[in-house]
Amino acid sequence: MKLQSDPHSGANAITGYGNGYVEINQIPYDHAVILKSDGAISEWPVKSFEELEAGHFAQMVDFKPELVLIGTGSRQRFPKPELLNPLITAKIGFEIMDSQAACRTYNILVGEGRQVLLALLVESH
Repeated sequence: MKLQSDPHSGANAITGYGNGYVEINQIPYDHAVILKSDGAISEWPVKSFEELEAGHFAQMVDFKPELVLIGTGSRQRFPKPELLNPLITAKIGFEIMDSQAACRTYNILVGEGRQVLLALLVESH
């Protein structure tokens, strides 16, 4: 039995993930999202990994996260290094992983009280 309140209970949480959707705070989304642990849930204007551009990463800098998790869909794929320059220049750490692993990692880090930004591609197979 848990006797104390969770200090991070107001944070956004990934509550489900599957083919063609991610569920955030029990609300399903069928498109790519940018999710700040303590902020808004925004549509990430990218439909596929192949469409990624430097501007998609530049918009993450404005959130000022301590870490960015990038979920690249059903498998881990690495963007060209020049696309990640906005994050590197701003000295913001990032991790790239498949979207399911990114969801799990996001929830763990949010539970630790970290200021995390999740950029997640949602794919239908």
